[in-house]
Amino acid sequence: MNVVTRLLSPASTVRVLEHGDLGEVLDLLARDPVDNAFIGSRVESAGLDQWRLGGEMWGYSTGGRLSSLCFSGANLVPINATPEAVRAFADRARRQGRRCSSIVGAREAALDLWSHLAPHWDAAREVRPNQPVMTIRESSPTIAPDFRVRPVRAAELDVMMPACIAMFTEEVGVSPIAADGGRMYRQRVAELVNNGRAFAWIEGGEVVFKAEIGAVTRAVCQIQGVWVNPKYRGRHISEGGMAAVVEYALRDFAPVVSLYVNDFNVPARASYHRVGFREVSEFASVLF
Repeated sequence: MNVVTRLLSPASTVRVLEHGDLGEVLDLLARDPVDNAFIGSRVESAGLDQWRLGGEMWGYSTGGRLSSLCFSGANLVPINATPEAVRAFADRARRQGRRCSSIVGAREAALDLWSHLAPHWDAAREVRPNQPVMTIRESSPTIAPDFRVRPVRAAELDVMMPACIAMFTEEVGVSPIAADGGRMYRQRVAELVNNGRAFAWIEGGEVVFKAEIGAVTRAVCQIQGVWVNPKYRGRHISEGGMAAVVEYALRDFAPVVSLYVNDFNVPARASYHRVGFREVSEFASVLF
């Protein structure tokens, strides 16, 4: 039986999910709240409305029950995806053409999804096959927090933007302001600042250290955008800074704090370990 036939079979189907599926979707996301923090945060706040969610949520059903998910928006994100579900999601993604800027998610499923799509899509700009997911749970960091790192004020957005742009460009390899002059990226940073989820040590009108909490669910929040000004690197500033961000996160947002990091970023991984983070799973990312 080929993939198309299987997709049309009543025992195994893929479809775009709607509001009536929300309960089942939340149940699936709750099976691994750490790995699913990014999508879980969006679904908890936006439901399954495509405009508010920023894309479609595809569901794969087996025997009439929803068993796997795939978010299709700026990112293509398989969730709780079995090999059979990955093949079905890949078939749908292949037929609609590439609309995402990355594939990201649990390592095995993300790389499997890319293996099915690679023959049909343009070459990836970069594949990052090993990205440890790390957490710290309901306890204080093992490094003393440096509370020169604090929530960023709305009036400091212009100070933050150069640091955010530099971090994104270093991490992703392309500028976040290339497409529209930075309008959408500025809006996203402003949203994080206004929601109390951007933190920085600002001195002399420039950012020394910064990080944001990019995703928040009832169970977990996820730190992103960790950056140290190049002038201050090599001084272990990130350790006290991260410890402060963890303290804020545990106090104000969720009982578990997570992040994921490239395996080749040895200094960052060592810093996070010293703060008290422990590796719990692994992501992979395919960048276009």
